[in-house]
Amino acid sequence: MKAVSWAFFGIRKNTDHDHDAATLTMGQVIIAGIVGAALFVLGVVLVVKLVTS
Repeated sequence: MKAVSWAFFGIRKNTDHDHDAATLTMGQVIIAGIVGAALFVLGVVLVVKLVTS
């Protein structure tokens, strides 16, 4: 999840990227990406509801 979080921000050291590419499976990355995207969307929806109410 940490690797995907940094990928959302676009901030990652090259050595960390190489380590993640060697150790993470595609399934782990896909699941973490879906969870991260869902949390982001829910966060945006929550902020919009708070601002508009």
